[in-house]
Amino acid sequence: MSVSPPVLNVHTPTSSFAVIHSLNDESMRQLYEKLNRKCRAEFHGQRVGPGWIKYHWNDAVWNLDDDSDYTIFGWRQKSPSSSGQSNAATMTTLHVHDPAGKLPEPPAYRNPSFYMFQASRLMSPQPRSDRNAKSPKGKSVKQDSGDTDEIAVAKHRREFERFHSENGVRTVMGSIGPVENVRMLLKSGYRHVYISRKFALKHGFIPADAAPGHYGYGGLVNLGKWPITLTPATSFPSEEFLPSGGHVASPQTDGDPHHQSRKPKKVSISVYLSEEPHFDVVLGRSFFERRQIRTSSIDPTEVVCMDTGEKIECELVVLKDGRGEVVIVT
Repeated sequence: MSVSPPVLNVHTPTSSFAVIHSLNDESMRQLYEKLNRKCRAEFHGQRVGPGWIKYHWNDAVWNLDDDSDYTIFGWRQKSPSSSGQSNAATMTTLHVHDPAGKLPEPPAYRNPSFYMFQASRLMSPQPRSDRNAKSPKGKSVKQDSGDTDEIAVAKHRREFERFHSENGVRTVMGSIGPVENVRMLLKSGYRHVYISRKFALKHGFIPADAAPGHYGYGGLVNLGKWPITLTPATSFPSEEFLPSGGHVASPQTDGDPHHQSRKPKKVSISVYLSEEPHFDVVLGRSFFERRQIRTSSIDPTEVVCMDTGEKIECELVVLKDGRGEVVIVT
């Protein structure tokens, strides 16, 4: 008795077909190649890849982008779905679409089996330009719920990016050890003071021959205590932040009684090596507690060291990656 081969049903925006494919014996790459041969004409030679393939499971649409997704997809083939639809029918069906391409609009043919054109998802068969037009009976045509969701997501994304583009992380200038004019991240969410591996190698905090398995790759490494100073603002000290009746003792002025400039306070504190890629130095809670740093929720650039009353020069920095998207520093 012959055994039927494993078959995957495939729906695209304009066509449906099936491919013979074994999830147990064949890989994700082999599935890509089979779909490329079948869809070459429809997608104008574009190769199927991550972001192209989706499938139904438990009344939701899931991505099939990489080997992990492929393993989960194969496991779900053997597991019962809580969906009201037939498990065999939904789990052996893939939906393929170029995420950078446009979906066909009426009067062009649209495959009703493709997940975005199914009756449960498609509220109106009319093209987008006619959604606000009146029907012959005088009733307005409802907008596609899928497009409404996309518009809402795009709006929230713009608001999210605008919010973070108007805010940033506190950075201060100062020195650590023999290195001066270093921009440091000031964030109490970190526990200690950290320096990045690249900065540590460049300035000799760790040996130049540091290799994987040493100096932090195997865990947190204490580099000892190093002196740290912060660059004060032009108005130093700020008497409004001093304790009642308090004063700041003037440091040594090299014997010149008329010399009125005050040197920034230097504190020695334990420094740890980190893999933080964005900043050379991160000043965490241990530094906050040592210098009794106070910040303002109204003016994020207001940073005061309560141990001396000095106001620190602070700038807000917004980080963005190579694509111009905001990087959130947690």
